Amino acid sequence: MASPLSGPERPTDTPTIIDRFGRPLRDLRISVTDRCNFRCRYCMPREVFGAEFAFLPRSEILTFEEIARLARIFASLGVQKFRLTGGEPTVRNGLPELVTILSEIPGTEIAMTTNGSLLTEQAEPLARAGLDRVTVSLDSTDDAVFRAMNDVGFPVERVVAGIDAAAAAGLPVKIDAVVKRGVNDHTVVDLARFIKERGHILRYIEYMDVGTKNGWRLDDVVPGTSIISMIDAEMPLEPMEPNYFGEVAKRYRYKDGSGEVGIITSVTMPFCGDCTRARLSAEGSLYTCLFAFQGTDLRGMLRSGASDEAIADAIKVVWRVREDRYSEIRSEATTDRLKIEMSYIGG
Repeated sequence: MASPLSGPERPTDTPTIIDRFGRPLRDLRISVTDRCNFRCRYCMPREVFGAEFAFLPRSEILTFEEIARLARIFASLGVQKFRLTGGEPTVRNGLPELVTILSEIPGTEIAMTTNGSLLTEQAEPLARAGLDRVTVSLDSTDDAVFRAMNDVGFPVERVVAGIDAAAAAGLPVKIDAVVKRGVNDHTVVDLARFIKERGHILRYIEYMDVGTKNGWRLDDVVPGTSIISMIDAEMPLEPMEPNYFGEVAKRYRYKDGSGEVGIITSVTMPFCGDCTRARLSAEGSLYTCLFAFQGTDLRGMLRSGASDEAIADAIKVVWRVREDRYSEIRSEATTDRLKIEMSYIGG
């Protein structure tokens, strides 16, 4: 079917499966846990996910062997990149062991998204295990603002120490920052300057209506164009071309040649037409969109003795009928739509 969605030209080496809009399956985001040591208000607000919240029992979480088996199956279907996420992936015991297993899958790379709180201890073991790169969430360099946003009083300096530890371990580092109006938008330029001086790539993310618990309002969204304008006024920018098909960030380079910054505009300028990502929740459900509300149980197939071929066939069926494009149809009609929480399927 010809795709009605906009986006750059699709690659010629299309994998064996594409969805109804011609989008190939290229990326798998793997939530290794539903737990997190932060309570960021745009993801896992304390009043909903408090200390008393009933997280999944260990028996329901995929084992590393189960994750690796599914990863190998996804790789056989065209997946080229695994991104470990959560919850907070570094709170899962023995994470380097999983990275070691995944690193043995040929033709793939392994990335991780983390809040950075445990990177000072884990960056080097993860790098040795085969992690290719890391993205750290840092929403502000203003300590009071950052502590309020993570809602556990975690200080900026400890996340920065984690970023430095990752860089020292040889890991390429990117920084993600969610921007919410009236909360941290006044710190956008300071953060950009700080990350620029450290030589890392920074990505600003528009505040999204992921899940149903974060109290999202359109009025709280700071458009990506406004963010870029704020930075450009003090540190001039110019646009860059995408690195690859499916890249979600719109990229800009500093005109002084000192690096780049990007924006992820899933609210104001959706990019559904380029989406090549599937998501595996911690308990083994397959989701085809960040804004999905229903998944496909792969854990049941694993534990009932299904063959790799049978699981691959199930994945093919799910992907081939995929027609998700929530961000492009976002409207009042989607306001009350049920959606899985981001803490279950990763950002």
